[in-house]
Amino acid sequence: MQQQKGSGSEVEVTWEDQLNINKFGRLNNRFHELEDEIKIAKENNESLEDASNELILSEEDIVRFQIGEIFAHMPREQVESKLEIMKENSSKELEKLGEEKVSVLAQMAHLKKVLYGKFKDSINLEED
Repeated sequence: MQQQKGSGSEVEVTWEDQLNINKFGRLNNRFHELEDEIKIAKENNESLEDASNELILSEEDIVRFQIGEIFAHMPREQVESKLEIMKENSSKELEKLGEEKVSVLAQMAHLKKVLYGKFKDSINLEED
């Protein structure tokens, strides 16, 4: 009578496999960092939009504008143009982060396909 070991056969892990596993781990970490950065960027966009809306409602010619930890009194037009530039930069940053997230997910999907193709159930790349 023969005894069976486990449910699958042992698959040798090559140096290339280990590099792919490590790369997947780094990409997964970057994915989570990007999700946090995107959340912060969205909140920043919303704050800038709120500030812009408040400025529209204001009738003051000179407004307080926060620079670091201080408030400076600045002409309304100058603050409006600064806010527009800040909103544009923030939107570009959010778009860049979104593009990087798509790229990271594509690379992770490719590595999953390669690694699951070789290791089947012997490897778990899913998050619990």
